[in-house]
Amino acid sequence: VSQLDFAAPALAGQLVECRAQVIRRGRRSVTVDATLVAESLLTGERTVCLSGEFVMVRQMDRDAQGPAQTSSLAGEQVPLPQLAPEDESTVAEIVFPGHANHRGVLHGGPAMAWMAKAGFVAATRRVRRTVVMAASDELNFKQPAHVGDVVDVSARVIAQGKRSLQVRVHMWAECPATGVRRHCSEAKLVYVAVDA
Repeated sequence: VSQLDFAAPALAGQLVECRAQVIRRGRRSVTVDATLVAESLLTGERTVCLSGEFVMVRQMDRDAQGPAQTSSLAGEQVPLPQLAPEDESTVAEIVFPGHANHRGVLHGGPAMAWMAKAGFVAATRRVRRTVVMAASDELNFKQPAHVGDVVDVSARVIAQGKRSLQVRVHMWAECPATGVRRHCSEAKLVYVAVDA
């Protein structure tokens, strides 16, 4: 960690979003610039809480020789985009052994919880009110996610009534070592806005 700036706290109940981009690359290392932003889902207010620069190094191959050379990939930091309520919401997780069965395959419980969380964020951003999940109209498991996979769940509001919202959710898993992505599951969830 070459730089770490704490700017503000992230409060309980806020959505926390972390974005990272590679700003320099060498033969064995990359420098990553990361920013953590907290968002109040009811007001849409976004606050930069933490930013930092991290150097990640891969393991040395036995036959690799010579020093790493660095080249710049980006000149300036890109400002964090403001999200519109209609934008797709994404939740990212890593599958750890506690999320999986004895064969290293993700259990349905954590998968459904991550899908519900992404749907909750999309629905709340749309109406900026407290919402609760009322139903899951569809839930289709297509392919497994395994321990070590990075799972991202995207959610988008597809229909809105006076108090209810239908949200389409997709879950993808990616193996970090190979970059292979699998479409694991999809669902249609119904959320209802409630008075606080």
